[in-house]
Amino acid sequence: MRTEAVIFAGVALFFAAVTVPYALSARDPAGTAALLVAVLMAALIATFLAVQYGRRGARPEDRRDGEIRDRAGPVDFFPPRSPWPVVTALGVALTASGVVVALWLLLVGVGVTAAGVSGFALQYASRRD
Repeated sequence: MRTEAVIFAGVALFFAAVTVPYALSARDPAGTAALLVAVLMAALIATFLAVQYGRRGARPEDRRDGEIRDRAGPVDFFPPRSPWPVVTALGVALTASGVVVALWLLLVGVGVTAAGVSGFALQYASRRD
C-alpha cells in the first residue's frame, strides 16, 4: 500500500500546485473550491493508505517473492443482517430533500445520516477477532 499512498500523495501535490495559481489568476470561486476539494480527497486517500501500510506492513502482492497462496484464507467478516444501510439511506434522502425544502429537514437528515454512519462504524466494535 505504500506505492498507492505515494501515488495519491503525488496527485494531492499536483492539485495543490494547480490550485494556487488558479485561485490567484481566475475569478472563479467554484473552480477554486473544486480544486481544493480534489486536494483534500487525494490527501485523505493517501493518508488512509499510509496508515494502513504502517499498521499491516507489506502485502504479498507488494513483494517480488509473493505468491498467490500467501493471500489465501478468509477474506473478511461480512454481517448477515444490518439495519444501518436503511438508516443511512433514509438520512441521505432527508438531507437531500432538506436542501430543497427547508433547513429543519436538512438538520434532521444530517442527524439521521450521522446516526446511520456511526451505526455502521460501531456495529461490531466490541467484536474480538
